[in-house]
Amino acid sequence: MTALPQFKSKTVPVIVITDVAQAIPMAHALLAGGIDVMEITLRHPAGLPAIAAVAKAVPEMCVGAGTVTTLDDVARVVDAGATFALSPGMTDSLIAAVQKANLPFVPGVMTPGEVMRARDHGYGLVKLFPATQAGGLGMLKAMGGPLPDMRFCPTGGVSLANMNEFLALPNVAMVGGSWLTPVNIVEAAAASGDWSAITALAQEATDQASK
Repeated sequence: MTALPQFKSKTVPVIVITDVAQAIPMAHALLAGGIDVMEITLRHPAGLPAIAAVAKAVPEMCVGAGTVTTLDDVARVVDAGATFALSPGMTDSLIAAVQKANLPFVPGVMTPGEVMRARDHGYGLVKLFPATQAGGLGMLKAMGGPLPDMRFCPTGGVSLANMNEFLALPNVAMVGGSWLTPVNIVEAAAASGDWSAITALAQEATDQASK
């Protein structure tokens, strides 16, 4: 298993990019706000070329590929230059593919059994998704007892208002969320060329995580 690349941010923006032209200015805006990691999902056809654009033009940004669910996805995100991948779930074939590709990976889990399977495959960090529906803070606290060696990145239902409740838990390494790059603000920034609103959201999350 290949280790995750190092990044400082405790908040991982989960991003659906609909226009490749958004990718590079968004990466710079997030960096200006103290966030040095971004999860660009494959939920839109622009996602893959966006990953490639950031990987090539913004090397100081740790760009990960999200919504990686198939063997083909693994090959495509590796070719695009993603430094790691995340998935909403986990299958044996997907695990085998990312390990064969030496691609750092954060598998998705919802249950203690899935956490144990991920651990058996060598993963110490997993993505609790969807976090709220999976039990949120209560589930994470409950799993901390029998599985104290595992760390989580809860995603789904995490926001600026509750992120510190998650980060306060000893088994939470980071949180993921889409509130940092809301579609309306991204579209307005792309239209005007002024990405300061995204930087402000990133800085707000960075400041909140440091409290």
